Amino acid sequence: MNNEMRVEFDAKSVNEGFARVAVAAFLTQLNPTLDEVADVKTAVSEAVTNAIIHGYENKEGKVFVSCRLQGKEVWIAVEDKGVGMEDVQKAMEPFYTTKPEQERSGMGFAFMEAFMDEMQVESKVGYGTTVTMKKKIGQKEEENQNGCGDSFN
Repeated sequence: MNNEMRVEFDAKSVNEGFARVAVAAFLTQLNPTLDEVADVKTAVSEAVTNAIIHGYENKEGKVFVSCRLQGKEVWIAVEDKGVGMEDVQKAMEPFYTTKPEQERSGMGFAFMEAFMDEMQVESKVGYGTTVTMKKKIGQKEEENQNGCGDSFN
């Protein structure tokens, strides 16, 4: 199955839940497990929150979420046109945060990497950041069909 969607919304924390639900609803076309939906929702939540908190630093702006279904894979891009990052590698280090006064844990990118199969971050200072993530849907089903993953086969 191939299909695409793109949504644009204000960079406000109240819209983070909307982004999670919109992507989850779109993803249902692939008949994902509840765990797969939860993984994708968590990753989207982290990416959107980063765009709002760090990309726009709580100023006005837009967040763009694009999804593409390609076969049994979902590709998700979360983009902002905010301040961008000077050092992407540093920002991706676990526990690194530019907002410690807001009790940020610095684990957003680590969670995205843990819950998705692939993740890429592109950023340019003054132009914004795009986080692109991929997850293959139906991996558990394939493992079970191959006799792996379930000891009760």
